[in-house]
Amino acid sequence: MLVVNGVDAQTNSHTVGVVHNWSGRNSEGYPSMAALLAARYAPDGAVPYLSFGGFSATGGVTRFTRLHGPDEILSIAYPNRNPWADDGGGYLLAADWELVARRRTEKMARLASAPGLLPRAARNRRHHRSSLAPSAVEGLKRFADALPSEDEFQQPEEYTSRVTGNYSNELRRQAQLAVLAFKTGAGVAADLWLGGFDTHRAHDPDHEWLLGALTDSVDFLWDYAELHGVADRLVVVMGSDFGRTNHYNAEGGKDHWPIGSYVVMEKNQPWTNRVVGETDDLHFAQKINPRTLRRDDANGTIIYPKHFHKALRRYLGIEDSPGAQRFPFNGTEDFRFFG
Repeated sequence: MLVVNGVDAQTNSHTVGVVHNWSGRNSEGYPSMAALLAARYAPDGAVPYLSFGGFSATGGVTRFTRLHGPDEILSIAYPNRNPWADDGGGYLLAADWELVARRRTEKMARLASAPGLLPRAARNRRHHRSSLAPSAVEGLKRFADALPSEDEFQQPEEYTSRVTGNYSNELRRQAQLAVLAFKTGAGVAADLWLGGFDTHRAHDPDHEWLLGALTDSVDFLWDYAELHGVADRLVVVMGSDFGRTNHYNAEGGKDHWPIGSYVVMEKNQPWTNRVVGETDDLHFAQKINPRTLRRDDANGTIIYPKHFHKALRRYLGIEDSPGAQRFPFNGTEDFRFFG
């Protein structure tokens, strides 16, 4: 585990904080790290980039798949399979389904040859075509065939706060779907999401449950990845839109605070088991020297999301990819968080 502490999101707005922390830029337009990773390593994958919520902007470099559960994958991989049919048949007879498939092929061929498309339409057509390529179709079927039965999927954890209402944690099910996508080669990147941390009231009891649910789910993710043989290829990045204030408000809650952290996990790496970056006793970020990674009030700089994203792009081998080159961090200091 590597903790990058004292990261300044420069905002108390949820919307801006999410965009800034997960794209490295505090205005819209830049893609998420997961999108760049998918564009680099699985441009023609079946579901190269899975999103279960949160920030999933792609900047046009790839396509993402918003997923909520296994039934959606089964329905897309086998659209004519009727799960309620006793004989295992489809919604349509084989001959009728063949006509539908032929019509789809003819329509795609016509759309593929349409001239004079504007750049965005041409890009979307390219992404759509790649999603229907034979390799993508087969990858989606491998993913669907690897899904366990419904009773083997983790059920949401529920919590009822005395003050703020109901919470639900679906991270474990999200982890199962992401790991199986990685195992079958259907995808290479996924955004898992847990909400509820905006505790303007009853901060301590709600965060106690939320942080417990988060850490238990991260343990489950690693165990499930080990079980399916992908843990040695897994990089887990955790973060939020920003932090909470250094004091309680009148309702026992904590409000928005621009300083937060990132956590990065990977097996057997020399850069782990460290904390980089500092805050003072009142949770104000301190200047860090990019070269020494130590506090340096004279020659250092506050760590911003762009610093983290630039370093992570380099570490993941996508800094010079066409997608990343379209969205550079020019003039940004190099923090060697990963050595």
